[in-house]
Amino acid sequence: MGHPWLIVVLSLGAAFVFAMSSTLKHVSASHVPDAQTLHPGLVGTFIRATLTHRLWLGGIGCDIVGLALQVFALHLGELAVVQPLLISGLLFTLILRRRYEGHHINAREFAWGVTVTAALAGFLVLAATGRSTVRHESVDRLPAIIAGLVGFALTAACVELGRRQREQGRSAALLGIAVGVVYAGSAAMLKAVTDIAVRSPFALVTSWQLYAFVALGAAGLLLSQLAFQAGPITASLPATAAIDPLLSIVVGVSVYDEHIRRGPGGGAALVALVFVLGVAVVQLARSPQRDAKARSPEAREPVGLVDASGRLPRPCGHAGHIVPVDDPVVVGDVPPAGLVR
Repeated sequence: MGHPWLIVVLSLGAAFVFAMSSTLKHVSASHVPDAQTLHPGLVGTFIRATLTHRLWLGGIGCDIVGLALQVFALHLGELAVVQPLLISGLLFTLILRRRYEGHHINAREFAWGVTVTAALAGFLVLAATGRSTVRHESVDRLPAIIAGLVGFALTAACVELGRRQREQGRSAALLGIAVGVVYAGSAAMLKAVTDIAVRSPFALVTSWQLYAFVALGAAGLLLSQLAFQAGPITASLPATAAIDPLLSIVVGVSVYDEHIRRGPGGGAALVALVFVLGVAVVQLARSPQRDAKARSPEAREPVGLVDASGRLPRPCGHAGHIVPVDDPVVVGDVPPAGLVR
């Protein structure tokens, strides 16, 4: 592996450009008609508006640039080095979120973002897979069929549950999980398409795998925009970033007969990292609700509190400040806790 510094620069550059893409697409989703009810007419309007929105088109342009940088990095370096570095795009997205959405990143969000990034990178390093000596043609198709059915059911369930959710964070996280499942399926189809193209390029045109890959890619783009529209990017993107590689590894092991290369204690470490990853994703998905509660008037205004002089304070119009009422309150009628009911 030559030029290690160039590989790192290319990988981090790709991660940053992909983060730009996610941020632009997320902002674009808030400027197009709402389609969270999944009504066919609304979804059609949503798709037409998205395909012509300049920010979404800018995000697609960033995807192309990022993919080129990723391919170049993979050409020079190893997959086990490049892929974990790409996970840093999550942190870049948090930083860019303030620039494009005016959202101030708090220490808690950043800490959980770092946790997701570190856990994903560690998992990808420990779970690096390789092909076994079994030829691809001898692999039973039953695991592929089961994986496809389970993936379809999981995607449909997440979309339906996300549609019914009232809280933006949970809805976006559920749709983000659905996107991760679809992306993992797209990766599996891409692998199948590549295998067919290597054996016979002419057979690729008549293969169902090619059209399944195109359909999954289109579904992934649609669901990702719906997830971005459903809620904050800190809820949807970490869920997608976690589910995609995890399921891709599961599909690689069960369908393509790959094996996980790990040393002693690696299994326990992988389980621990998955647990930490799940907790971090859940905490990031809940952060919008905590922020909303912190900004609510009930959380900021100390309504009904009696001050030391026996007067009843009231909000004065500026958060965090109170003005005492001139009319005194009879202290003898106040409960011991000092709260007026």
